[in-house]
Amino acid sequence: MRARFLPLGVAGLLMGLATTLLASANRAKRSRTTRFAAVCVVGFTLAGTHAVGVTAAPKDDVVSRFCTPSKDLRAYRALRRMHAWSDRLNQEAWMDAFTTLRNGHFEYTIVSERGSDTIRNKVLRTMLQREQELVNNGDADKADLTEENYDFKRPETDDAGSTVVPIQARRKDVLLVNGQMVIDPASGDLVRVEGRLSKNPSFWTTLVNVVRRYARIGGVRVPVATDSTAKIRFAGTSQLEVRYEYESINGQAVDISAARR
Repeated sequence: MRARFLPLGVAGLLMGLATTLLASANRAKRSRTTRFAAVCVVGFTLAGTHAVGVTAAPKDDVVSRFCTPSKDLRAYRALRRMHAWSDRLNQEAWMDAFTTLRNGHFEYTIVSERGSDTIRNKVLRTMLQREQELVNNGDADKADLTEENYDFKRPETDDAGSTVVPIQARRKDVLLVNGQMVIDPASGDLVRVEGRLSKNPSFWTTLVNVVRRYARIGGVRVPVATDSTAKIRFAGTSQLEVRYEYESINGQAVDISAARR
């Protein structure tokens, strides 16, 4: 507002004070939103990324000791549907992207997005960028279910009759979880991996719980969903959902509805 439009006297002082307070409040709100987004980038991108880890099946893949063997995942193309939100901050966004793995190289193309600009740009888009960096830099195996990364405890049976293998991260790392593998006793297939990140991503994030669900498609074990919940200081609980809809695996067209769950 230019000086010549300011009223004179007390009214002018009150208007000026109100304008200053409003601007300050807006700056504080933007700061809180940015801080929330930055925290989610660290917490959610590590919890929701890494779609290839278990399924790449390295030679020392300890999962094969408890689960029915899976073919190696060499390539895939999938539509990834992502949804993240924070009720307290009233922020929510959606993003769909085609993701591909070919010759050890990960690429993505965003096909649709809506909702909060902050979450779309600072969380969902950054999540894809983080995964691309991990895979293309050859660091994806840092999150694999192998003896290098985890201690595997004695299998147990839960109330639902599923086989449960407790897992303990060998180091504090935001790529690893302390929790359990859940296995279908009839088929020997890995159903899900669930737990808490072994290391909090930052001071602002006090807890990140992750549930990754798997299915066997064309003889290959692949992730089909990831759900993450992060507790963030002063911002409450924030959540992320990721769903994978595969078009092809190892060069063969597939239908996600045909997956064995």
